[in-house]
Amino acid sequence: MIDHITIEVSDLAKSKLFYERAFAPLGYRLAFGKEGVFWAFDVGNGCLFEIQRTAEKPPLTHLHVAFRVKSKAEVDAFYRAALDAGAADNGAPGPRPNYAEHYYACFVLDPDSYNIEAMINEALCGDAPSASSF
Repeated sequence: MIDHITIEVSDLAKSKLFYERAFAPLGYRLAFGKEGVFWAFDVGNGCLFEIQRTAEKPPLTHLHVAFRVKSKAEVDAFYRAALDAGAADNGAPGPRPNYAEHYYACFVLDPDSYNIEAMINEALCGDAPSASSF
């Protein structure tokens, strides 16, 4: 199990606001941080998603993060909240049978154009996460 992941962002304040708004429908909340340095979001089960300031200039390294959620409604709510928070659409909510028969997901690009996904694979609900879901 992953304890935490940290990504570098070009504008920490903008990214903090984006993730606070985009994560709200999922119940993910700001846990702690240090103004101007980093912020950590509690994404459940003791796991953290962290953003930190970088001196690098965009474009930053390509990154894809998928958040496993509890329902299709949460996928849809995340998508709407992320777009309202300033994300760019990178794939509207819907079935992704090319990934797995019961895979449902959406994709957005955050303020640094990182590909952020909310997904559910109903065939695996209640089971341990599996890389073979693809």
